[in-house]
Amino acid sequence: MLGRDSEARGRTSCESAEPLTITGVSNVEAEPAEVTCTSSPGDVEVLTPRDVPLGGPRAMSVRRTLPQKQRSLIGAWCFCDHYGPDDVSMDVAPHPHTGLQTVSWLFTGEIEHRDSHGVHAFVRPGELNLMTGGSGIAHSEVSTAASSVLHGVQLWLALPDSNRDAPRDFQHYVPPTVVVDGAAVRVFLGSLAGSTSPVRTFTPLLGAEIVLPAGASLTLDVAQSFEHGVLLDTGDVTLGATALSPGSLGYVGTGRSTLTLSSDEGARVVLLGGEPFGEEIVMWWNFVGRTHDEIAAFREEWQAETDRFGRVEGYPGDRLPAPPLPGGRLRPRGNPA
Repeated sequence: MLGRDSEARGRTSCESAEPLTITGVSNVEAEPAEVTCTSSPGDVEVLTPRDVPLGGPRAMSVRRTLPQKQRSLIGAWCFCDHYGPDDVSMDVAPHPHTGLQTVSWLFTGEIEHRDSHGVHAFVRPGELNLMTGGSGIAHSEVSTAASSVLHGVQLWLALPDSNRDAPRDFQHYVPPTVVVDGAAVRVFLGSLAGSTSPVRTFTPLLGAEIVLPAGASLTLDVAQSFEHGVLLDTGDVTLGATALSPGSLGYVGTGRSTLTLSSDEGARVVLLGGEPFGEEIVMWWNFVGRTHDEIAAFREEWQAETDRFGRVEGYPGDRLPAPPLPGGRLRPRGNPA
C-alpha cells in the first residue's frame, strides 16, 4: 500500500504541530522488491512489523507485516499495511493494479476513491471497500478536507490463477456489529460468530474487526481448513498463550477449530484467515503476476497508457509513473518450509 523514502523514520505522533502529507499510497516504493510467495501452514508465529517511511523528509511510518521473509501469505492475504493514528493528508495519484483485490478498512478518517471502473466512493470507518483489479485497474486515493487523522489497514488479496484476469469490480459493504461475550465483532469478509459478509472473493477467506473490552476472554469457532492471523491495532491481547505487541501479527496454522483472544485493558484487533493459497505469485510494485516477463509487460503497458488499466476520471493531476525494474530478473521467493 504505502511507499517509502530512502531515509528511514519512526512513527510520527498524531499530535504533531504540522500535518503530514502522504504522497504515496498503495505500494509506491522507489525500489520495490519482487516477491514470489507460497503459503505453508507452519507453526504458531509472531510476525513483527517493519517500519516503512513514506511521504518525504517528515515521513509517516507505516507498519508492514506482510509480506516478510518468514511468511508471505495468510490464505490469499498477501499484503498488510497498518498505519496511524497520524495527523496526515493523503493524495495518491492514479496507479495500477493487476492480479489482486484491494481491501480498505479504516478506524479513523475518510478517503475519497476514484477508479477506472467508473466508481467514485468514500472509505469510512467500519465500512469495507473492496476493489478487484484482475486484468488491470487504476485508482486514486485522496483524504477529504474534513479528515485530519488517518488510522487503518490496507490489505491485498492475491487472485488464484483461474481468476487472476477477472474484470474490474468494486464492492462496498457496511457490516453489522455482532456482540459475542462482550466483544464487538464486524465481519467484512467471510463468516464468523453467526455473521456472514455478502462480498465476493475468489478463495475462501475471513476478515473481521474485533473490539475486546477490558478483562475479556473470547473463544471463536473457526474453520479448521483456514490459517489465521491476528493483527493487534491498539491495547493488549493474548492469542492463546502468546501475548502480542501493538502492530504485530500472530499467525496460527490450519487444523484449529477455535481461537481464543483475551485482553486485560481492552483491545482492537483485525482477524484475517483463509485456506492456504497453494500457488506461487510474483509481487512487484502494485502488480501481482506469475513471471518476470509478465510483470515487465504490465509495467510497460502502464507506462504506455494502454487500455489495460483504463483512465481515472476526476483526479486533478498526473498518474504515478512506474519505478524502474530491478537490474536482474524477478525471481522466486517464498515461505520457509
